[in-house]
Amino acid sequence: MQDRPSSVAAPAAAAPAVPPFAESTPLGLLGLSIGCAALLPIAFGHSLSPAAFRTAAMFCLLFGAGGQFLAGMMALANKNVLGGTLFTTFSFNWVMNWWALSGLAEGKLPDPAIVLSVDMTFLVIFCVLTYAFGFHSKLLFAFLFDIDVLFVARIAKELTHQPQLGMVVALCTVALIAISLWIAFAILVNPVAGRAIFAMPGPLFVARPANATPCPPS
Repeated sequence: MQDRPSSVAAPAAAAPAVPPFAESTPLGLLGLSIGCAALLPIAFGHSLSPAAFRTAAMFCLLFGAGGQFLAGMMALANKNVLGGTLFTTFSFNWVMNWWALSGLAEGKLPDPAIVLSVDMTFLVIFCVLTYAFGFHSKLLFAFLFDIDVLFVARIAKELTHQPQLGMVVALCTVALIAISLWIAFAILVNPVAGRAIFAMPGPLFVARPANATPCPPS
């Protein structure tokens, strides 16, 4: 006997989920680069006046903190937990930069012991994130590694009281601007141009498949 056609239609394939926002990484990186650029004259010791501190403070608040916070919230909404965590956490540090610079403009210094303790915690956080981002891109690994070196120099400067380590911080800040701009331009320009004008290397580490059998202990 011929089978009767089913009256119930087969369920359609689920459409892929569409992120609610566009890729927010360029916004966060451009905000980071502008905030770092505002700090460069101070890091190299060329602009140490109250006017310089107040000017840099506003750039830190608007671009460093505001741009990265917005990018972080959008990334988290897009289920990008790594990028969202990095941008959002770092945005609050830029608020502290704004507060510290505003205080310096009035002759008020932040407590060095508290700043040192927080910097050590930040270093642990960024070291772990550096490893995690190595599974996405060598350039992202270099981006986070540069931040690691910057915080190591900040901590060493405070512990050893060697002011020349401030030059390491300044150079790391320059590198951070360059890498941030390169990654942002790669995400913005490469899809439009249809070719890799700004090269983005592949992962540094290869993730183990979820169903891979772990190697037995030797």
